[in-house]
Amino acid sequence: MEKTPGIRPRRGWGQRLDRAARSGFPIGTTVIGMVLLSARFGIPGQAELLPGFTLAAVFFWTLFRPASVAPPLVFLIGLLADLLGEMPLGSNVLVLLLTQLLVVRTRRYLPLKGFLFVWLVFIAVAAVAALLQWGLACGMEWTLYPPIAAITQFLLAAGLYPLLAMIFSRAHRTIAAPERV
Repeated sequence: MEKTPGIRPRRGWGQRLDRAARSGFPIGTTVIGMVLLSARFGIPGQAELLPGFTLAAVFFWTLFRPASVAPPLVFLIGLLADLLGEMPLGSNVLVLLLTQLLVVRTRRYLPLKGFLFVWLVFIAVAAVAALLQWGLACGMEWTLYPPIAAITQFLLAAGLYPLLAMIFSRAHRTIAAPERV
């Protein structure tokens, strides 16, 4: 039987649901992680992980699944991060959108350089992000906060990225190619 070009069978509900789940996985896991980190479990330093986790998740998923991380979704994630982390509204939004823009512009060659190079780029991004958020918080409140919070945020983000990249990489490989049944 010959196949006619351009004519394909309609996707069933299961296939559509599978595709939607694969597409929504990056944003879904990011939001779930943010909510879990903002919940009060009594774990020391748990709340301080929220900005680093959010930055690392947006960086990673934009690098490896950019179609699943559209700018409007990054905007909403930034807004949620601001609300959950009690940051001035718009600070995480700006940082995450700038991070996404940088990653989109460098994603053609960044993954080809290997994990260590990607991590070093993330460390630089995390340093700029922490400094920018600290500056925005100081500017919006008209006060000079001690920079230790920004330094802590940077160190936690830089240290958290390898662990998250390992987990996200495994998930990315799992959701990248659906099994053929």
